[in-house]
Amino acid sequence: MSKITPEIVKEHGLTEDEYDKVLEIMGREPNITELGIFSVMWSEHCSYKSSKKWLKTLHTEEPWVICGPGENAGIVDIGDGQAAIFKMESHNHPSFIEPFQGAATGVGGIMRDIFTMGARPVANMNALRFGRPDHPKTKHLVNGVVAGIGSYGNCMGVPTVGGECEFDTSYDGNILVNAMTVGVADTEKIFYSAAAGEGYPLVYVGSRTGRDGIHGATMASAEFDDDTDEKRPTVQVGDPFTEKLVLEACLELMATDAIIGIQDMGAAGLTCSTFEMASKGGVGVEMDLDLVPKRAADMTAYELMLSESQERMVMVLKPGREEEARKIFEKWELNFAVVGRLTDTGRLVLKMGGEIVGDLPIDPLAEASPEYDRPWVATSKPAILDAADVPAPNDPCAALKRMIGSPNFAQKRWIWDQYDHMVMGDTVQRPGGDSAVVRVHGTPKGLAITTDCTPRYCYADPFEGGKQVVAEAWRNITAVGAKPLAITDCLNFGNPERPEIMGQFVGCIEGMGEACRTLEFPVVSGNVSFYNETRGEGIRPTPTIGGIGVLTDVAKAVSCAFSAADEDIVLIGETNGHLGRSAYLAEIEGRDEGAPPPVDLAIERRNGDAVRGMIDDGLVSACHDLSDGGVFVALAEMAMAGDMGAAIDAPDTGIALHAWLFGEDQARYLVTSRDAKTVLAKAAEAGVPASIIGRTGSDRLTVGQSLSISVSELKSAHEDWMPNFMSAP
Repeated sequence: MSKITPEIVKEHGLTEDEYDKVLEIMGREPNITELGIFSVMWSEHCSYKSSKKWLKTLHTEEPWVICGPGENAGIVDIGDGQAAIFKMESHNHPSFIEPFQGAATGVGGIMRDIFTMGARPVANMNALRFGRPDHPKTKHLVNGVVAGIGSYGNCMGVPTVGGECEFDTSYDGNILVNAMTVGVADTEKIFYSAAAGEGYPLVYVGSRTGRDGIHGATMASAEFDDDTDEKRPTVQVGDPFTEKLVLEACLELMATDAIIGIQDMGAAGLTCSTFEMASKGGVGVEMDLDLVPKRAADMTAYELMLSESQERMVMVLKPGREEEARKIFEKWELNFAVVGRLTDTGRLVLKMGGEIVGDLPIDPLAEASPEYDRPWVATSKPAILDAADVPAPNDPCAALKRMIGSPNFAQKRWIWDQYDHMVMGDTVQRPGGDSAVVRVHGTPKGLAITTDCTPRYCYADPFEGGKQVVAEAWRNITAVGAKPLAITDCLNFGNPERPEIMGQFVGCIEGMGEACRTLEFPVVSGNVSFYNETRGEGIRPTPTIGGIGVLTDVAKAVSCAFSAADEDIVLIGETNGHLGRSAYLAEIEGRDEGAPPPVDLAIERRNGDAVRGMIDDGLVSACHDLSDGGVFVALAEMAMAGDMGAAIDAPDTGIALHAWLFGEDQARYLVTSRDAKTVLAKAAEAGVPASIIGRTGSDRLTVGQSLSISVSELKSAHEDWMPNFMSAP
């Protein structure tokens, strides 16, 4: 056995102190396979060593939560003996290195997390962030990522029903690709990953193991440098057609009672899947690597254990059920192999060529994974920006047109047209609204699904930004009439070893936790992605939230589109004209200043509950939450979605017109109604500020007597940017 040198330890991403701990656990020097296993299991990506101290503080429980963090995905009760199973994960580094395969395998991996628990995936979402549009790599990355997401989801026959895409210079060297999947299962037929049963068979199913993705987890736990392109071999290669077969075969076997535990092979492949199953079940594993289906005959134990080849699962079966399971997987033309058995030793023993090539204690390795209390420095609170210090535009309508035609506001149909968002036949609301709405097949129920984040708020004030991102996801779900149930998160940050970055993370976590508690909107699953940096330049803190809610009757769902003329437009919530860190300030003034809008969670709860009640009572024909761009942008989006204009009168409140139009005060909605009198009465009864600000109709958006722009002119600006950008030389 070759000696493990300090250089080899460093190449495996372990510090000197961590390697000393390895020696203590092993009682000897590890061999290269064992070192590789420690490396991936203790990587940031797999062990959460910089974040778990803080993740433990999040709000994770409510009566409808069946399973919170710790399993492959979170599970919430949606009534009638059914559950929604969902999660979001990052595939940032792989997608920057190899955009098509990186994004595709991100989608494939998150779908496996869902169906490994017994749920059929019913919807995909994504949240994408790229560098500035004029960066030389941006167009290439957008093309590859969108094609990869579309290819995998479309081939699987799972609709991609929405998401978001933004551009900012902080992502020039490190894009973000966050993928979310939602599935539905019967509550009595949910599968977990814990292994149990001494002597029970350990079974490998799916694709063969190749050399792609080796050390992918370690690569995802380090920042980029000038040698990024050399990391291409660490990016996995996906095959959605095989994954479709794995999905159907697994669900068929799950209809029997043969499975004890099941786990997909994601980050760290065979290593992480076997360790997690054995540790949760309190058992040992003995595995013969000669029996693992391989793409190359000369693969080493190191390669087999660390490969992240896709479309693979490992499961524990009841003894005597192997042939029944084999017939199912071979019918679907998939590999099936009994590769080992469970033991009572509490150790992972690997054999190959008749020899033991690895022998590691399971619980000590898993439980001793580092947990760091990283030094952190709180982000200084920015000063509040007075709206009087923000110049008014000469023509607010021209400013509106410029904003909705800018990269971050422009319609992203060019993206979602590459996704099949109608497959399965249950998509009720297509991409482009506050939330996607998907019918729970064969029932009147619907799931509302959203993804959201406002990085400029989180960068300015992580605590308020963390509160706002949860609150906005809650509003998005409320705006279609659904009851918000729970969230998954994808926490994208820079290098946690830098105190200011760790401070951003801590602030966002504390804000998110407070919002989740007050809104009864728990975190049930998620992912942390650190080291999103290139040559020391980190991204803006981007704690992406994926939220879901439930509608008891999908027919009651409303969209943001104006649906009829001569309806009153009611503004719900209080408007103060907050322009600090606003989209108007950034897009029109080119300034990034001030404090973000404060988030009063009690008011969020009160206003949202009132709006949801109005929708349920049938009083509301359209609803849109107010966020980036304030009242004027929201009105434009409603008008463009419905191909209908509106006439607005700004109230005489003493607030400057541009601050009233573009301010980003929170806890607000626009609703349209034919019975505004009752809407106002309901709002007053709930103690919610509400006022009629205009009426729908005509083909123009008009403010007062002098400001007017046609809806068609707005739509042209809104719809043209993305296709023009992608088609330009």
